[in-house]
Amino acid sequence: MKVLAIRGATTVESNNKDEILNESTKLVQAIIIENSLDIGDIISMCFTMTSDLDKVYPSVGIRTILNITDIPMLNFEEKYIQGSLSMCIRVMIYINTDKSKSSIKHIYLNNSKDLRKDLIK
Repeated sequence: MKVLAIRGATTVESNNKDEILNESTKLVQAIIIENSLDIGDIISMCFTMTSDLDKVYPSVGIRTILNITDIPMLNFEEKYIQGSLSMCIRVMIYINTDKSKSSIKHIYLNNSKDLRKDLIK
């Protein structure tokens, strides 16, 4: 087995706790489903949010809504770059896998779809 990383991002319409939790959960759930992941193969998750989002950490939704409680998760504030996408939540999920890099499906939802067109299949 080897370690690979899966990227993903989504956006929200407002700095609202429920919306942040729901969109973060949808993102992680989509990554798990699209990549046929077994929860036991997930090593860790790192989240970033743009500075305009400060009501709740994305990992709270993963722990409470998806009930994934035994995986290390970190939350960071994304570096502000003038003109960059606002209201954005990003995740990098590290996994143990026998899959090839080319078979990984990176997931971009809502307004984040333009961030990495090169990674979207």
